[in-house]
Amino acid sequence: MSNQFIPIDRDQPFVIPVQDWLDPDHLARFIVSLVDGLDVGALERAYRGGGSAPYPPKMMLALLFYGYATGVFSSRKLEQATDESIPFLYITGNTHPDHDSINTFRKRFLREMEDLFTQILLRASAFGVLRLGDVSLDGTKIHANASKHQSMSWGDANRLEEQWRAEVQALLTKAETAGDQEPVAGMKVGEEVAMRQARLPQIGDAKIELDARAQARDDLEKAAYEEPLAQRRARELQRGRKLGGRAPKPPEPGPRERDQVNFTDPESRIMPVSGGGFEPCDNAQTGVEHDRRLIVEQPVTQHPNDQQELTPALANLGALPQTLGHVRSLVADTGYGSATNAEACEQGHIIPLLAGARETHHPSPEARFAEAAVAPPATASPLARMRHRLTTVEGKALDAKRKSTVEPVFGIVKEVMGFRQFLLRGLQAVTGEWTLVCLAYNVKRLHVLAG
Repeated sequence: MSNQFIPIDRDQPFVIPVQDWLDPDHLARFIVSLVDGLDVGALERAYRGGGSAPYPPKMMLALLFYGYATGVFSSRKLEQATDESIPFLYITGNTHPDHDSINTFRKRFLREMEDLFTQILLRASAFGVLRLGDVSLDGTKIHANASKHQSMSWGDANRLEEQWRAEVQALLTKAETAGDQEPVAGMKVGEEVAMRQARLPQIGDAKIELDARAQARDDLEKAAYEEPLAQRRARELQRGRKLGGRAPKPPEPGPRERDQVNFTDPESRIMPVSGGGFEPCDNAQTGVEHDRRLIVEQPVTQHPNDQQELTPALANLGALPQTLGHVRSLVADTGYGSATNAEACEQGHIIPLLAGARETHHPSPEARFAEAAVAPPATASPLARMRHRLTTVEGKALDAKRKSTVEPVFGIVKEVMGFRQFLLRGLQAVTGEWTLVCLAYNVKRLHVLAG
């Protein structure tokens, strides 16, 4: 007895009812509904007419949001997904934007992402799932779209500049001595000289950039040096004698031997990365609301450390719509801790909780719930009040919660969404792309919160 199998006819045409193939609560449906409610007038007005009809901005936004939320970042892979993936087919309405259209749209409207980011936060507030209160702040290194092998340090730039100038002079001398003959078999002196002379201006530009960066760093380090020095002088004046120990060491001005500039993305910086080593990166800052773990602040900086990033974060949080509420406390790790930052928080009517030192792992219950010492007087400095607050039960609880808010967000972005490297280059472009990443995370999170 022969088996009767279902016949397969791959040439038979059929219509795909993509709207019936997605669950009613699918993320793609949620994103389409969410984007339909956004005000994208600024994007639509950017099209002046003429030429072929463009793709609707709301559809392109939904495509990018869903792509980034599900780990599809490349414009070519997004184009491929519109041919192969049911959710992408649903979002595009069975149209197929090519990768050039997708990439052009993304680059063109990076600045508008900031307004869309705020609109999404307002929608979260309207859903009843966002009210500003306690916010954790931290930064994470995201690899730049650049190779560290295309970098040059200040020391190498000086050595190569000196070497190539000497080689050019030596080649010209050899050419004069050899006359019409080649000084070395197979060597074309003109080409060798032209190659070095073409590269010398690049080294000059790299040195100018490194010198400018060193000047900016000198200004920051000078301010950071003067703060503890002023505190030391105040203590000496109060005690009427000089303090023991070493005084703060003044910073060394000018470029340093290992300062580097990258040729593929000059606006990136060489930064230490987890696991050891140094890579061209950008420092992506993120402020996360404690209760719902939504991102509420997302700048990108070129500084490898975080101490200078608290003041810009306060400005960004203060610029959020008042309907979202007021930030009650700002919690951050030791990288943000300083007297200046504590004072800046209090001036903005925000309680600072900036860790002053690395904590021991697995503290005992007695240490976790021990009562704080006597509170400092009202005339105490913001730094002294903050340090006392961190020893209270409430302060310890808020500081501990920081580890379960912003750190998991970075884990989701890097491990679940798979975003570990910027596709775009330049600080302005990567800032817009990071905003797009945070938008996609918030949309993904809002899908869960709003049910």
